[in-house]
Amino acid sequence: MNETVPEMRKDLDFVPIQYQGRQMVLIRDHLGLVPDGRAIEFPLYEFMTLLDGKRDIRDLQMALMRSRGGMLVDTDEVKRLLAHLDESFLLDSETFRKARDQMVKDFASRNVRPCSHCGRSYPGDRFELEKRLEEIVGSHEPVAPPDGKIVALVSPHIDLSVGLKAYSCSYQLLRYVSPSRVLLLGVGHQMAGDLFSITDKDFETPLGVVGSDRECVKMLCDAGSGIIAGNDFAHRSEHSIEFQILFLQHMLPASSFKIVPILSGFIKACIPAYTREAYLKKAGPLLKVLNEIISQEQETTLIVAGVDFSHVGPKFGHDSPARYLSAQSEAHDKNLLDHLVGLDADRFWEESIRVEDRFNVCGFSALACFLEILPQSRGKVLHYETWYEEPTKSAVSFASAVFTRQ
Repeated sequence: MNETVPEMRKDLDFVPIQYQGRQMVLIRDHLGLVPDGRAIEFPLYEFMTLLDGKRDIRDLQMALMRSRGGMLVDTDEVKRLLAHLDESFLLDSETFRKARDQMVKDFASRNVRPCSHCGRSYPGDRFELEKRLEEIVGSHEPVAPPDGKIVALVSPHIDLSVGLKAYSCSYQLLRYVSPSRVLLLGVGHQMAGDLFSITDKDFETPLGVVGSDRECVKMLCDAGSGIIAGNDFAHRSEHSIEFQILFLQHMLPASSFKIVPILSGFIKACIPAYTREAYLKKAGPLLKVLNEIISQEQETTLIVAGVDFSHVGPKFGHDSPARYLSAQSEAHDKNLLDHLVGLDADRFWEESIRVEDRFNVCGFSALACFLEILPQSRGKVLHYETWYEEPTKSAVSFASAVFTRQ
């Protein structure tokens, strides 16, 4: 019997496009092994979807023959296709794993995490970036001054040009706060099987380098043994924290604060039951230290969560277009936001459990942590919006909020 063929990588994104009248599929690889802008013909993509790690050469040969109306396909053609996919780092194979492991090793050896989205999601030139951030912060009408001391902000991590009004609402308020430390909660979009990923690396952007609070990071890593990823590679190309740092650098005095960067993974994959009780049992020791850090009187800590809300439509696994689902997903978001600003963690969890996370709220994990460490305060939603991606009939919602105390 033939040996089974490696499966297609599960960490790639595929976007259907039209190019010169042909239907093609654009490949997005957060690792960068597949070059930006790489697209493949649709028949090759269809072949790739057959690679589930269970089929062998003979199975693939027969599938190709069926797709071509019975035209004869020899095994050499199948092998050539597989070799091409393998050398292109599209298979979860030894070739790919060796390349990825070398990237993990190289990243681990660095003390500074370089910007991963500069020049793509935002300008790589300092002057142009400052200008762009100023435009974003000024894109919404002035937000009323806070009614107390700001202890936390919720901001999106969607593309800056899409979420500019929500970013504006959140980060205008940095004019009223002077933190010496910012605890950053982001979403580990590429994390699998780990509840958290924490790094002690400094973060570099075109605006300079922000230092990590390494003492705090060590305390958290010591407390979170078993629930923190064994390496910090998830931070390498993650934008949910990087985007927040841009605004912090833009709005706060240079070198006036340090950061504690924490990514949250997919909760359902990390706890035995999808309940707040199970989450607290698993994450309890880490949450306890986070609360101790936040309560330190010698430091002024601001909590910032970079999150988005519902992801609906075919792009995110739904059978229906986003516009058919948006009434339900937006009602769900509103309930989550109501419980969030009301500091009601039980009802926040109950709302997600009620819909069985049907609407793919990617920020749920970070906000679950956020609610457990948030000081007693009063929350207020500043902005809520849904962005529709018409080519894929999909949509993403996002919001901004502030938490203050007297």
